[in-house]
Amino acid sequence: MTRLQQRLEEALANLPEALRTSLTPIINTEFKGVISKEQFQSLQADSQLNDKELRLALLPLAAAFSVAPISNFYVGAIARGLTGNLYFGANMEYNDVQLGQTIHAEQSAISHAWIQGETGISDITINFSPCGHCRQFMNELTTADSLMVQLPERNEKSLQEYLPESFGPKDLGIEGGLLAPLSHNLALETESPLLRKALEAANRSHAPYSHNLSGIALEMESGEVYYGMYAENAAFNPSLPPLQVALVHANMSREDILTVKSAALVEDHKGAISHLAITQSTLEALNPDVTLEYASL
Repeated sequence: MTRLQQRLEEALANLPEALRTSLTPIINTEFKGVISKEQFQSLQADSQLNDKELRLALLPLAAAFSVAPISNFYVGAIARGLTGNLYFGANMEYNDVQLGQTIHAEQSAISHAWIQGETGISDITINFSPCGHCRQFMNELTTADSLMVQLPERNEKSLQEYLPESFGPKDLGIEGGLLAPLSHNLALETESPLLRKALEAANRSHAPYSHNLSGIALEMESGEVYYGMYAENAAFNPSLPPLQVALVHANMSREDILTVKSAALVEDHKGAISHLAITQSTLEALNPDVTLEYASL
């Protein structure tokens, strides 16, 4: 049994019996942190928990996906997309990498939803109060004005109550927001499957400030490939690089992130920044033998 499955089953064992019985067929070795709208409704009926109670009960399962070798502090988040599906997320840290490269649980859950094709988040449930970094990250969303935040033992509140007098895309004349469906029509002639996958991700990236349209693809030792696209923020610092989104993709797919074998990064040379150096150093910290292909369009 993997460490993740063990943690999921430990969390499952502490749930009320009716919910545990209903969840057991879902939380198997193939579970990748997504609960469909229909599954959620079925869990509600079986457990007799209301919407809020059920989301809070599921948080320990989300936190089981945490990768926290530095803090040993496990945070879980559950983002509900506009489809009604729920996406788990958890904080991620890396040994020998500066702390700015870590991923917060809220960012993880939102990235997970984005990878799965969601175009907005209606609510997010977290087991600890969101830090200022995450409040600002969530303020970039297409649904920031209506996003609701649920914490344990508190009434649900809007993001704007957590972030009064907020600064966001509209203050910089940007319409839309993070998770808006995009296709930038970038093109690249290459025979590399990884570069082609990275290009697909770059075409979905959100980078209205630096214009660094960028994406990455990671090939694991298992042979599976995971991708990620850049999620830029009006306040700059909470921006999530493409590598971090790809690592969320891999982690929520039950891959060991230390088994990255090769990677490909694509970015638009017209952008005002570059992810190349920090991507290379972070990947080498995960696996010193990793290879990185690079294309600047």
